[in-house]
Amino acid sequence: MILLIDDDIAVRTSLVLLLKNEGYEVMSAAAPGEALSIIKKNKPKLIILDLNFSIGTSGEEGLVLLSKIKQINEAIPVILITGWGSIELAVRGMKMGANDFINKPWNNEHLLQSVKTFLDLGDHKSQQRSRKQLDNQYKFEQIIGEDSRMLEILETIGRVAATDASILIMGESGTGKELIAEAIHQNSARRNRPFIKVNLGGISTSLFESEMFGHVRGAFTDARFDRMGRFEMANKGTIFLDEIGDLDAGSQVKLLRVLQDRTYEVLGSSRTKIVDVRVVCATNKNLNEMVAKASFREDLLYRINLITIYLPALRERPKDIPLLANYFINNLKTIYNRPNLSLSANALKWLQQLPLPGNIRQLKNLIERSVLVNTKDKLDIENISAQLDLSPANSGKMQLPGVGMVTLEEVEKEMIKKALEYHNNKISKAAKSLGLTRSTLYRRLDKYQISYDEAED
Repeated sequence: MILLIDDDIAVRTSLVLLLKNEGYEVMSAAAPGEALSIIKKNKPKLIILDLNFSIGTSGEEGLVLLSKIKQINEAIPVILITGWGSIELAVRGMKMGANDFINKPWNNEHLLQSVKTFLDLGDHKSQQRSRKQLDNQYKFEQIIGEDSRMLEILETIGRVAATDASILIMGESGTGKELIAEAIHQNSARRNRPFIKVNLGGISTSLFESEMFGHVRGAFTDARFDRMGRFEMANKGTIFLDEIGDLDAGSQVKLLRVLQDRTYEVLGSSRTKIVDVRVVCATNKNLNEMVAKASFREDLLYRINLITIYLPALRERPKDIPLLANYFINNLKTIYNRPNLSLSANALKWLQQLPLPGNIRQLKNLIERSVLVNTKDKLDIENISAQLDLSPANSGKMQLPGVGMVTLEEVEKEMIKKALEYHNNKISKAAKSLGLTRSTLYRRLDKYQISYDEAED
């Protein structure tokens, strides 16, 4: 049963009719006292709560009622709804345990999507199953691992994939966040619709609106043709926003609107478009720390992390390293036409002892380099360790200027110039070689006033 709490009879009538037409059992209440009585007697599965019950518009009455609801049953999902919404009010409500925040006038499709999500999440209880059992029910072919934490993650994503819940995937670089995002899409009802990947760290501030929302011809200098934005490409499907922690403050505001209202405007056009999209975000940064430092919007964080998945570093699940190593070897057998490739038992044990700060990506590259430079088919410890120590930094052979000769900023400036020159001004490749994101490299170029003619990547 869904409980609707709103003092406006027109709103109650409209929402009750909408929800009953979708097959839901609905009860309604016009005042806090009546609502609390129903909650104690009938135990609703979900509550839609208005925030104002008098002439005032502060939302305090609704927040007080929310607090009392959570005292009765903390597990009941609550969707806040108000005609006097504000960012501050939404954040306060979410901190107090609300699950979503919708403004009046509401979009029926968006509201029903939110209702279905929370009811589905409540109906599917998590249970620990074996990898074989999970594979029988879900499509996880590209995800390798049998560690208990990975099984728990697979259980979670299998359970939430069927909903439209926004998901935030957190973890170190190279832990497989994109694979998890793809698995969520492939196990959802949107699997036959687009899956659009966007590296937010690779989009400069000036191009953000054009890339994400599109532009019409003549919207700005060089806009010679209409361009479809990433959100429109992902309509009815899933959009994967990678490196969301690299987004600047101005772009965060623009992103928040489309995530909150599911509406946007194409650059150069005044017509508002509606988008139906499932949002999955990822970052290797601690967004809670960024919120505390005011470098990431708190309201945006609440909007993207209805479900948060923390991917463990590879060193935290060493038993999965041999599985991954053999998986990569089997792929390389086909790629390089070397059907007898294998890793010795000693090599597999040795790999389990490595810290591997680059995680799965580093392990994959290490094994592929080892295969390429060795003619023998069975690789042992010495064949792999030689490739691990190729970096001058790892071997301690890096030549550095004497202390006091140059500043750290001067070294950084010269390294950026060399990377640009080496990669012929291709920003993506230069940034990758320096261990930076595109947006970070752009900021460094501005900081040091380095002039360049950007080439096509």
